[in-house]
Amino acid sequence: MSIKFFNWFEQNQRYAYAYMRIFVGGALFIRGLLFISDPHKLTLLAGSEQYFWMYSYIAIVHLVGGVLLILGWFTRLAALIQIPVLLGAVFFVHLSQGFIASGQSLELSVMVLFLLIIFFLFGSGELSFDMKKNKNNS
Repeated sequence: MSIKFFNWFEQNQRYAYAYMRIFVGGALFIRGLLFISDPHKLTLLAGSEQYFWMYSYIAIVHLVGGVLLILGWFTRLAALIQIPVLLGAVFFVHLSQGFIASGQSLELSVMVLFLLIIFFLFGSGELSFDMKKNKNNS
């Protein structure tokens, strides 16, 4: 491979953070769609209709927060509203399953939680409405 190929990536490293934000936002949005696409499965996951509201809340948070992360719009808020959901996923759902479980596993949930904390602390980065808004205010 040509060195020029890698030079372009090195000169544009600032976009890597934005691509991660966009990908995580898209994955969370899709997770939200999966939650709402089958209400019966959602009720089974909740364990009873008593907890259906909680899983409905999670679906809405993933849908709205995912779109906001994709756009890089109110990124810190979008990450913040997702952090409690991911904490619940890590400590109440996946921790008992342990590492290397089939399906969505503990390590994947921990990674998404870690990235959400990074987005909350550092903001949206390039390719975002937040950055565009900040440039217009300067």
